[in-house]
Amino acid sequence: MAEQVCHKADIMAIHDAMDILSGKWKISILSSMCYYGKRRFSDLLNDLEGISNKQLSKELKELEMNKLVKRTVLDTQPVTVQYNLTEYGWTLQDLIHGLATWGTKHRRVIMDEQSALADV
Repeated sequence: MAEQVCHKADIMAIHDAMDILSGKWKISILSSMCYYGKRRFSDLLNDLEGISNKQLSKELKELEMNKLVKRTVLDTQPVTVQYNLTEYGWTLQDLIHGLATWGTKHRRVIMDEQSALADV
């Protein structure tokens, strides 16, 4: 693997990204929209097992404030609200897919190691 130099500016940029994306739910919310497109609040609640209404509302507001998610109120009875990634939010698609790929590989590594230990 080629040696890469990490500059202080890179570290600060990573810090800024993590500040916006950190927490238990933000990446999962963005992933849901990335994979499924427009989502209603109830869809997101179903996608994200364990999140509360209050927490989902808070996370969506923060993602909207950071221009990653757009909230659209539809003229229906009762009123329907949809959430979707903004054009800027879609720039995270490669990162989300990369995290999913890494997470799958990591789970396999851990499971293989546990299986090997069980065989001993």
